[in-house]
Amino acid sequence: METMAAWGDLLALAERAGARLRARGETVAVAESSAGGLIAAALLAQAGASAYFVAGAVVYTVQARAALLGITPADMEGLRPSTEPYALLLARRIRANAGATWGLSETGAAGPTGNRYGDAAGHSCFALAGPAEMSRTLELGSADRIANMHAFAAAALHLLADLP
Repeated sequence: METMAAWGDLLALAERAGARLRARGETVAVAESSAGGLIAAALLAQAGASAYFVAGAVVYTVQARAALLGITPADMEGLRPSTEPYALLLARRIRANAGATWGLSETGAAGPTGNRYGDAAGHSCFALAGPAEMSRTLELGSADRIANMHAFAAAALHLLADLP
């Protein structure tokens, strides 16, 4: 039941974000990692999503990063995954590749253990790129993979729902 409540929260955030995008005539493309597709799923669960949703990608591996976003080793020079600068790169790239008004991204460590970059489970960075840019870091300190995934998706959707 807790998972269903969390899904309901994501749907409510996505409804708010979608209404805002429709009212402004804007679009979004999503690149997510540890949220595993929950951000895109919540946005696409809304009736009329085709008015604002352009594309979504789960960028979970180095191979996916290269294949789906065209991010090369040179692009990664000086960057480490699961950081705000990396989240901004993902958001900028998905936005540009998809031709969307906004790019929304998430990257982190869902758990139950941390990631290979040294981040603890419950760590996530997310970013919004478009007419304005912003990024945030979330540290939950939790090994609960499912709860973390929902929290990561919610945090990213908040950025979109509260557009500048």
